[in-house]
Amino acid sequence: MRDWVTEKILPKVEKPTRYLGTEWNAVHKPWDDVAVKMAFAFPDVYEVGMSHLGLRILYGLVNEQKDMLMERVFAPWVDMEEMLRQYNLPLFTLESYRPLSEFDVVGFTLQYEMSYTNVLNMLNLAGIPLRSIDRTSKHPLIIAGGPCALNPEPLADFIDIFLLGESEELLLEVLAVIKKNKKNGLRADRDRVMEEVVKIPGVYVPAFYDVTYQEGKFKKIEPNRPGVPKRIKKRVVADLDKAYFPTNPIVPFMEIVHDRIMLEVLRGCTRGCRFCQAGIIYRPVRERSPQTLLKQAEELVRKTGHDEISLTSLSTTDYSCIEPLINRLVNIYGEQGVGISLPSLRADAFSVGLAEEIQRVRKTGLTFAPEAGTQRLRDVINKGVTEEALLEAAQAAFSAGWTSIKLYFMIGLPTETEKDLEGIAELARKVVELGQKTLKEQGVRKRVKVTVSVSSFVPKPHTPLQWEPQDEIEVLKKKQSYLKSLLRDRHITYNWHAAEVSFLEAVFAKGDRQLGKVLEAAWRKGCKFDSWTEHFRFQSWLDAFKECNVDPGFYAHRKIKYDEVLPWDHIDVGVTKKYLIREHQKALRGEITGDCRFVNCPGCGICSRFGVAVVQKGGDTRNAAVKNRIY
Repeated sequence: MRDWVTEKILPKVEKPTRYLGTEWNAVHKPWDDVAVKMAFAFPDVYEVGMSHLGLRILYGLVNEQKDMLMERVFAPWVDMEEMLRQYNLPLFTLESYRPLSEFDVVGFTLQYEMSYTNVLNMLNLAGIPLRSIDRTSKHPLIIAGGPCALNPEPLADFIDIFLLGESEELLLEVLAVIKKNKKNGLRADRDRVMEEVVKIPGVYVPAFYDVTYQEGKFKKIEPNRPGVPKRIKKRVVADLDKAYFPTNPIVPFMEIVHDRIMLEVLRGCTRGCRFCQAGIIYRPVRERSPQTLLKQAEELVRKTGHDEISLTSLSTTDYSCIEPLINRLVNIYGEQGVGISLPSLRADAFSVGLAEEIQRVRKTGLTFAPEAGTQRLRDVINKGVTEEALLEAAQAAFSAGWTSIKLYFMIGLPTETEKDLEGIAELARKVVELGQKTLKEQGVRKRVKVTVSVSSFVPKPHTPLQWEPQDEIEVLKKKQSYLKSLLRDRHITYNWHAAEVSFLEAVFAKGDRQLGKVLEAAWRKGCKFDSWTEHFRFQSWLDAFKECNVDPGFYAHRKIKYDEVLPWDHIDVGVTKKYLIREHQKALRGEITGDCRFVNCPGCGICSRFGVAVVQKGGDTRNAAVKNRIY
């Protein structure tokens, strides 16, 4: 099949290197020598999927097992899909070019709600029934994980098994059950596998739960058989130094979104931003030791040839050993031309010293995320960053030679007023003026450039703001237009996200099983690649909601009471509902909550309930009083 596709199809499609599967470090195991075969399915194009750290981790982890293999499949771009359908070819994996239907397991990662139609499209292209109830033991098990799996209900009709939490802690246990149930090389009985894996902590099998609605509202969800837990706890990696991390990742032949080494310095964030789902579901903070990171960096540079190391995490500048780590990396790899980059930065953790270390080799982009334009609103969302800290960070960056800075903001946040929008523009102008002044003093004649990127607030499950409504589309559009009128400056570039996309994101983020029929209807009307502007069909989505008699505003625009049962209440991410309510009330009062790494434990519940602890490798340098902490 590979030869035929390479000769007949690839010359006719855009970016054929997306489909080669022969990249450096790709793993090709003998098919017949391996007991369990899994396809890792990323519901977006190759360039996006290959930038996903989770894929790199699980691909390496599974393929290191003698009796297991993992191959990759990505959503084919529209031209490739057209070719597959024209020649009646099934969707196949890149490594072996085998149809997905030949695998024991097809595992989707759910990073973003707007990829859900691509999940259905990929199943259809593979010839696999969309709905779990229509599959038999002739078909692969369809599993899914990732952040969106922590409200799995909108996809409950389509996914056989959800893995909740950090999958490197869980996936091998599930694959071991499948291996045990395979006989004479034949596919394992799916019912038996599901009955066994549901006993593994962190596994959710939607078919084993019944949902009750009352007057259209989600009322309760209960197990429909014995031996099934009422609440499912996510899985957590306790010690990142002992966790698997790939040091020979695949090196693509083409440019991808994040075309660099990714060195994960820590996981989790306890800053407590009240809109941030990642900050809740990846708790607690666990750092890798500098020794482990330096060893991984050495192998990654040697085995990939990349010329940039990105220190990744939710909040890299909070890593307690950040400056000495960067200093060591620059000293070791600077002469080789390998640069160091950081993702979005907290302004209050960015220092002159850090700026000077990063720019020693090569300047990469700098991005700060104040999120809101006024201190009042930043306190509401518990961002904790002051204008003074942002300007100090900008000053440090301009003094170190940067001329371009990106600023991320959000509109539509609870309690937002016109003054908060005006604050965004004022803050951007102050950064521009600071840059012009600094560059002039240094005799630099380059132009200062500030990019203001604005997204719309999407209330996410498991966050303190999950009970809040999203602004209606027209309100968001008016705010975007007003902000545009305030940001007319040749030094400022203004970007914003489509309000319609944010609306659907909110609907599916807080949705329940009633949305399954809408999702399928929208896909049948041609919806796919919904996060790509050129393919987004909002009217088709509205038609699908109407056809299914489902009001999307019920999910996105409604303020929810505390005593209402939520569709994700049976998923236990460690942080208690009591804590989330307390944080929500503090938000409405504009009160902030400190980071448990620096002040007393605020009692979110993760450490005491899950038997884990905050892990900091730099010692107690900030005189914090925290019980659950490891140095």
